[in-house]
Amino acid sequence: MKVFALVDCNNFYVSRERVFCPRLSQRPVVVLSNNDGCVVARSQEAKALGIPMGAPVFQCREVLDRERVEACSSNYTLYGDMSRRVMLTLGQFTPHVEVYSIDESFLGFRQAPSSDLTAFAQDIRGTVRQWTGLPVSIGIGRTKTLAKLANRIAKRTETAQGVFDLTDPHRDLLDGIEVKEVWGIGPRYTAFLKRHGIRTVHQLTQARDAWVQKHLTIVGLRIVRELRGVPCIPLEEIPPSKKAIARSRAFSRPVRALPEIREAVATYIASAARALRKQGSVAGCLHVSVETSRFKTPRYGDAATLRLPFPTASTSDLIHFAHQGLRLIFKEGYPYHRAGVFLTDLSPQDSLQTDLFTLEYYDDRKKRLMELVDGLNARWGRGRVRFAAEGLKQEWGMRQSRRSPRFTTRWEELPVVRAS
Repeated sequence: MKVFALVDCNNFYVSRERVFCPRLSQRPVVVLSNNDGCVVARSQEAKALGIPMGAPVFQCREVLDRERVEACSSNYTLYGDMSRRVMLTLGQFTPHVEVYSIDESFLGFRQAPSSDLTAFAQDIRGTVRQWTGLPVSIGIGRTKTLAKLANRIAKRTETAQGVFDLTDPHRDLLDGIEVKEVWGIGPRYTAFLKRHGIRTVHQLTQARDAWVQKHLTIVGLRIVRELRGVPCIPLEEIPPSKKAIARSRAFSRPVRALPEIREAVATYIASAARALRKQGSVAGCLHVSVETSRFKTPRYGDAATLRLPFPTASTSDLIHFAHQGLRLIFKEGYPYHRAGVFLTDLSPQDSLQTDLFTLEYYDDRKKRLMELVDGLNARWGRGRVRFAAEGLKQEWGMRQSRRSPRFTTRWEELPVVRAS
């Protein structure tokens, strides 16, 4: 019997903050978005206080102060590295791993790895906790959809102790689960199904295939068959290449000077180009945009689209063209709130075709330079080698007044223990 498991890190960002700061355990903790603007993650204690997800900090400042809630700035470098460590740990149990998101992974087994799947999953949980310090919940099923559903049950059922086996779901159990809990069934489909008398997962599994395909499309039919225990959604062990890559951030303060916005655009281009090279692609089109705050006057926003004379993944080339586009849309006197870049018309680098009119643009030295820069940054830390156009101080950068140290990727931020 083929078996799938969904491993999901509990309270993703908060748990990572607690790994290196034990005093946060059992305390209400929230993690804030870019520029410390909104709540993007909450501990169970913070959820119990009624702090909503996505709430602006200024709206919940009173409860944060009154209940002494610990607020942390987002530390994406730490989160990304800790996520990588979790995925490597899961790879010890099976070579078939699909990284679904930064805090979720599907595991695939061609046959049941143990006669006691719950005990096996508990072993995975224990290993992840021991090796990374992070708590996870695991759902098990004969399909990815059932594994996802089982994971939801594992998180909400205290007696499950973080693991739920749904490889043999019985009618009474499925009849107690609402269709809105199913992976892929959104609010619109939930309302539609309720209008047709389908409120539970069991009722959905009993619907006729022709009716499901007509009203929920072929995607919905796959979901229903998965709920019946028929695998229809395979593991994606090799993630598909992105069709576009975007980078956009709000500034920590209003920016009026063109040189600072040029630095921001160059920084975003460097990040997008790094992702472009990582998937082995080149970009044929570039978009650059700027805008002021939507809540303040004067208001202004514009974007420029440039068809590149040759597809490229070179950071220097992309910065050059992005700055050309920026000159077309920048206007003096406005307090800019955000800038962004967007790379489109992506194609595989290996299949790139040249012609006599663009041959002069293809310099193998640029490719080798980018490989060298990426290699140095991978070894010594992201941003160790960068283009001067990105700036040094970057005073326009994100406000992260409560960011924890990047313990796992920066030598100078390693925790220090002093023995007296």
